[in-house]
Amino acid sequence: MRQTAAQDLLLAETDARGVCRITLNRPDKHNAFNDALIGELYSTFTWIAEAEDVRAVVLTGAGASFSAGGDLGWMQQAATYAYDDNLRDAERLSNMLHTLNTCPKPTLALVNGAAMGGGVGLVACCDIVLAVADARFALSEVRLGLTPATISPYVVAKMGQGAARRYFLTGERFDAAAARAVGLVHEVVDTADALETAAAPVLKALLAGAPGAQAAAKDLIFTVDGAAIDANLREDTAERIAQRRATDEGRDGIAAFLEKRKPSWLAG
Repeated sequence: MRQTAAQDLLLAETDARGVCRITLNRPDKHNAFNDALIGELYSTFTWIAEAEDVRAVVLTGAGASFSAGGDLGWMQQAATYAYDDNLRDAERLSNMLHTLNTCPKPTLALVNGAAMGGGVGLVACCDIVLAVADARFALSEVRLGLTPATISPYVVAKMGQGAARRYFLTGERFDAAAARAVGLVHEVVDTADALETAAAPVLKALLAGAPGAQAAAKDLIFTVDGAAIDANLREDTAERIAQRRATDEGRDGIAAFLEKRKPSWLAG
């Protein structure tokens, strides 16, 4: 189990089921990013990828917001950097997002309030997203003379080019219902309490899956998305299922189904 102190920028705690709850903990700054928080997120997601006791991840924010994106003080300071310093700064953010996006464990975002800019990037990098109805989203970088560059691969992958063309260019705010309509959010609930209630069956379903199979399924999505269905892809997918059938998980999962018992990853 990994735990952090209440004064930290990030809280992480793993329960007995193997669910690691990560809470952005800068409520006075609406959980906005700065160098330190980005570093904490990167190290935590890196640890989770290798942690054998973690089965699933929940990501949320402390206080009224999920994440307001870049901290204004941090952004103001970055405006004085030389190009090379700004590049390194942006690369740290990009690496953090990539680590979350490719995390082999299932990730569930509970959007408890506003998600702006980089906060939308975090949402887009999570596998499953639940949001309260009054959550607001925005990709308002153009209103600051910037672009949502580092988060763009993940946001466009989630909401598609059509929605991105609107929200990247207007910078307008949109609600949870609109976020669901474009695929950024999977489910909308009325209150924060309802958010936790809605998360329970999702986590139960995630924990029912085999950990190795889930990691492989996630990698499969990245491989086939947008790829031409040619001989190479057909061969690749055939090899993947053949390999999975030969794993301990695959053999035990099929045997457990036929024998009407729990598979090894649920037997405990």
